[in-house]
Amino acid sequence: MTPAPARFTFDLDLGKRTRPTAPPEPTMPERLVAELLAQAREEAYAEGLAAGERNATSIAAQTLAAAAATLATQSAEMAAALDTAAEQAQREAVELAASIGRKLALHLLARYPTVELDALIAECMQSLNGVPHLVVRCHPDIADGIRDIATAHMQTSGFAGRLVVMGDPEQRLGDGRLEWVDGGLVRDIGAIAKDIDLKISAYLAARSGQSRQQESDQ
Repeated sequence: MTPAPARFTFDLDLGKRTRPTAPPEPTMPERLVAELLAQAREEAYAEGLAAGERNATSIAAQTLAAAAATLATQSAEMAAALDTAAEQAQREAVELAASIGRKLALHLLARYPTVELDALIAECMQSLNGVPHLVVRCHPDIADGIRDIATAHMQTSGFAGRLVVMGDPEQRLGDGRLEWVDGGLVRDIGAIAKDIDLKISAYLAARSGQSRQQESDQ
């Protein structure tokens, strides 16, 4: 059976409204707990912020260090490449100058084939007093010219020995040999050119070694 509905008795005063009661104020322990929680939140936030800043600073420092190391490596490679290029340019410049010098010397010898022997004979006759004879060997094409040159030097140097000028096919144009009893001199353009090449190679090797030493010191 269902219960019977309750009857409205009209004894409720609708003019009087009930007001909700305010929540009770927190007690002292509750306030303390709330303050501690707020302080803990602030400290946690500050610690997290500081940790984030430290992490960001560390990452930035590592990135900067890596960039500096890369830049140093690239700078060293560029410096080495520049040194190599400068060394190669210097080598090529020296070799070019030597090649031009050789061509110029050959051109001058072909145009003035007696000049070198002329200077050699003049130098020797100044110190050949008392020597019984002087033999000059030169290319056959310039033998007559060398004889005239040597005869002229005999008149100015005081050499009174016997002069013999011989055309020697083995002597290249411009080369020659001066021979006397206890000595002699040789003018060999090929030997002079080899000596120049050796000096150039030694110079370039010394420069290259000096550059490597400077790089190792750095």
